[in-house]
Amino acid sequence: MGPITLFDKSFLQSLSVDESMWFDHFFVANVCPIFCIETLADLEKSVYQGRTPEQEVGIIADKFPEMHGLPNVRHTDICRANLLGDSIPMNGKIYLPACRFVKSGNKKGIVFEKTAEMEAFLRWQRRDYNAIERQSAKFYRSALQELNFDEIDKVIGAQGCSCKTIEEAKALAQSLVSSLDKRNDIMNLALIIMNFSDLGHLKILQHWNLIGCPLLINFAPYIAYVLEIQLFFRIATMANLITGDQLSNQVDIAYLFYLPFCMLFVSSDRLHQKCAPLFLRDDQEFIWGEDLKKDLRKLNAHYLQIPDSTRNKGIMSFAPHPPKQFDFLITRIWDRHLPKWRELEEEKESNTPVNGSEIVREINEIADAPTLSPAEIDFDPSETDAFVIKHNVSKQKGSWYQIPKDIDNSSGDQQQ
Repeated sequence: MGPITLFDKSFLQSLSVDESMWFDHFFVANVCPIFCIETLADLEKSVYQGRTPEQEVGIIADKFPEMHGLPNVRHTDICRANLLGDSIPMNGKIYLPACRFVKSGNKKGIVFEKTAEMEAFLRWQRRDYNAIERQSAKFYRSALQELNFDEIDKVIGAQGCSCKTIEEAKALAQSLVSSLDKRNDIMNLALIIMNFSDLGHLKILQHWNLIGCPLLINFAPYIAYVLEIQLFFRIATMANLITGDQLSNQVDIAYLFYLPFCMLFVSSDRLHQKCAPLFLRDDQEFIWGEDLKKDLRKLNAHYLQIPDSTRNKGIMSFAPHPPKQFDFLITRIWDRHLPKWRELEEEKESNTPVNGSEIVREINEIADAPTLSPAEIDFDPSETDAFVIKHNVSKQKGSWYQIPKDIDNSSGDQQQ
């Protein structure tokens, strides 16, 4: 599996089905809720001439990263957990939903079931759309568009209009979030934005006061990060540094809330190209979507030269890693973000071949094992024997077999 990559709808929409298959194969896709909401919101729009909204959503669903796509928890839920005291890792790993701890024989494992988002995209591929999901998408999209600008403007004051560049807007937002003089305002703004109940609001403030009213960046770093992006967006729009459709931009800027949970962000959106690099860590990278699409097309042409007899064995048999030639962008991305991949692949190639059927049997036994109660968990989650994620995987996607042609995959289930 490749680098953890956040992507937006504009990028996936631009790909052919073959290109989307290679993106799924060589990257671990962070499927953030904004992508899901944007996709489903297309059901309420007039789209391309000659297509219904349902057809357009189905076309996007056909390109969904079903093999290595993993769902990230909604940023609102992460913010709430952070304010309530949970530590949120912001180290490039996907913030996954709840899991099950299991044992099978002497094997210990963690199992992630198929999520509602994954199940939804499977149904959307069948052009089956749930009315409840439509309403949920409209509600969530509206929530993203209904920022409390009055409260945000109180924190910013008149200085927001004075910024001349987006870099200045970012610096001002950062200084506001980390200002001792503004810490009460920033804390209250965080609670207002998260829409806690009066009781929840009071409990958090009491705890915050009890420990000496620390800066939000120390008390709840993730929500401080989200708040910094919202302040930046408001400052940049006040200073006319971000123009265009404000409501659409508010949804697009929300993709940046998920940057802490990836290594790369790939997008074909100009707002992302302009703003995302300001919020990336030194070990992260922004990839322009058209550049990656071009390389995926080149990669597809490269593998199409392989005989059918080889291709029928499934992509893992002939493409467990990208081509080792440096003229592929994907290869260079792997070298930058997975620097040990070449030596690991050489080690695998030199080892005795493993019994694939035996591995599949063990994984399935772990996946089907009963959930342990908290009292029964007697192992460190970081030292498990298996980490199982359930997916629905198409046997064939575009021109390619994702699993060998001669294997029965009628259920569509794939464990990893």
